[in-house]
Amino acid sequence: MLSKRVIAAARSRAFLASRNSQYAAVSLSKGWKIADSHIRRAQFSSKTVKVPQMAESISEGTLRSWSKQVGDSVEVDEEVATIETDKIDVSVNAPTAGKIVELLAKEDDTVSVGQDLFRIEPGEGGASAAPQEQKTDLEEPKDQQLDKTIPEPRAPSSADKQGGGVPPEGPKESKKEVKQDSKPKEDKSKAPPPAPKAPGNRGESRVKMNRMRLRIAERLKESQNAAASLTTFNEIDMSSLMEMRKKYKDEVLKEHDVKLGFMSAFARACTLALKEIPAANASIEGDEIVYHDYVDLSVAVATPKGLVTPVVRNVEGMGFVEIEKEIAALGNKARDSKLTLEDMAGGTFTISNGGVFGSLYGTPIINLPQSAVLGMHAIKDKPVVVNGQIVIRPIMVVALTYDHRLLDGREAVTFLVKVRDYIEDPRKMLLALN
Repeated sequence: MLSKRVIAAARSRAFLASRNSQYAAVSLSKGWKIADSHIRRAQFSSKTVKVPQMAESISEGTLRSWSKQVGDSVEVDEEVATIETDKIDVSVNAPTAGKIVELLAKEDDTVSVGQDLFRIEPGEGGASAAPQEQKTDLEEPKDQQLDKTIPEPRAPSSADKQGGGVPPEGPKESKKEVKQDSKPKEDKSKAPPPAPKAPGNRGESRVKMNRMRLRIAERLKESQNAAASLTTFNEIDMSSLMEMRKKYKDEVLKEHDVKLGFMSAFARACTLALKEIPAANASIEGDEIVYHDYVDLSVAVATPKGLVTPVVRNVEGMGFVEIEKEIAALGNKARDSKLTLEDMAGGTFTISNGGVFGSLYGTPIINLPQSAVLGMHAIKDKPVVVNGQIVIRPIMVVALTYDHRLLDGREAVTFLVKVRDYIEDPRKMLLALN
């Protein structure tokens, strides 16, 4: 909003020149030039906010959206813009309360760390500045308000009639327009009829890939090229685990305020199996194999922008309820786009549950530098043979994709069989028996 001093400077120039209409426009221009100089001096009081440091491995991002526009007021730490990186979304907040005076980048622009992003004029935050400007104009006296309307053309004077003025050209222009408009009408009558449209919709649209999707594509292709991937399958009878879950889920929800699902059981089973098959919890660095004494479990979570794998750390020391709480918290952060780089860094083993989307079979891809990933699928009733009798049981097909550079087939199959045995009799996990 222009200050009263700036408006008064322009208004005074216009008022002094109003007696001589020939020089009115020139005086108004000079008045606004003076106003502009005051505006430029006022700009020195604003503060430039730069693109913040996001992480050591991230030097640039894409400006996804502006939460505020020029003229909007902001409070301290209020979000002004969102920058999208190949891993997370970074919020840029206002360092101080004030008003946004200039945006120095457009949406979808690539911005680098340290680049000027926007300018803010320190002051009181709160509502948008536009209503305040209207209110101020209404409160000013009528004789001091600036007439911002375009003046209507004046009537010709006696000097104009004698040749001193400029003759009006409005009627001539309208006649020319009428004559020009009449020609296209004749051309349209002679033009051939338009060709009939082809049946059906054949439209196309192109959408630029966001940085996260580009990074996911790069990582998956890297995994496919680097790892010697092989997948082994097995079937798990889920009867015992489903019975345990049905019996205790209400009690767990009441006492711990968390839902008891299948992920915690599979996480615990994998942790015990990884202790027995340490190569499935290892990684390759150069010409060395790194064996981890801990289990940092990467859990695949689908978000609108793509698949992310936040990490539950030190799962080997957690129980069912603790694992469920951590997975639920990370899942909520992922869906709200609030994951940090620390939430996704590391990971020694991955579990991906495609069963929540109805998948029956699948071959999950390894999350490098990890050496294996477990894929869970949908539970379906199937006829199976138990003690010589054909019975119907809830069956889940599980898949283990492993890096054959680290694991041999014997180790991979043994790992998956141990997971199956733990799930089919959860009491073994409590006793930690083989």
